[in-house]
Amino acid sequence: DIPVTFMVDETNFGIELSAGEGKYRLAGQDGNDFPKIPAIESNATISIQSEALVTAISKTIFAAANDELRPNMSGIFCELNEDNITFVATDAHKLVRYRRTDIKSNSSASFILPKKPLNQLKNILSHDDVPVTMDFNQTNAHFAYKNFTMTCRLVEGKYPNYEAVIPVENPNKLIVERSSFLNAIRRVSIFSNQSTYQVKFKIAGQELILNAEDLDYSNEARERISCQYEGEDLEIGFNSKFLVEMLNNLGTDDVLMEMSQPNRAGLVLPANNENPDEHILMLVMPVMLNN
Repeated sequence: DIPVTFMVDETNFGIELSAGEGKYRLAGQDGNDFPKIPAIESNATISIQSEALVTAISKTIFAAANDELRPNMSGIFCELNEDNITFVATDAHKLVRYRRTDIKSNSSASFILPKKPLNQLKNILSHDDVPVTMDFNQTNAHFAYKNFTMTCRLVEGKYPNYEAVIPVENPNKLIVERSSFLNAIRRVSIFSNQSTYQVKFKIAGQELILNAEDLDYSNEARERISCQYEGEDLEIGFNSKFLVEMLNNLGTDDVLMEMSQPNRAGLVLPANNENPDEHILMLVMPVMLNN
């Protein structure tokens, strides 16, 4: 609760702090050496509500890759067009596509935003209706929100064709209560193999049986959950860590899983979409079962 005085020596940039009876010295550096903020001659500008941008980052960033050999997959792919704005993240094992139809751009554009600055941006933004202005060109993106501005370099490279890996025909549809499903997977996964985290789904009639085992330690777990199911009886394996991440990022009471074959990707979707302008799709690759 006392004033702090800064004294700066302009010859060697030494700084002396005085606060009450205390004096503190530390070395400084010439401010002219600080990196300059790059000026963006913007190709395009778009305005997004803070709440929408926070949600888009939160629901996709966990699926981005950490692979340094594939830097183009280590960020979030942003696609703008006249109908919607889409955010996509994938690491080749799981994929998340978050789309808003209430946010549109006058021109089409696409770029890859790096993960680290987006984590910083997510902490700065709040869940409110204050707009965030985003300017971008071929190399940089600039975000302006209240009294904050943030500039980051875009990730170079071409993003993979994510639409090609999303299965279209999925006749087997499973609807289950999200929280009980999530808690059951968490419990069962403790007993799974700690290298694959495989949990086997056995779906027949209106019940889902979750099974996990670790043969090295003779661990095994089995749980039964009631569900709504349309389709043929199915046995399929998934990485439980990926499913837990996805279910944690879905806010609806019930989730819908769409599947086709044990060797084809499964889709995880909200069963009842509360916001008609918000569309979220999550894809998870199966783990081959050892029968």
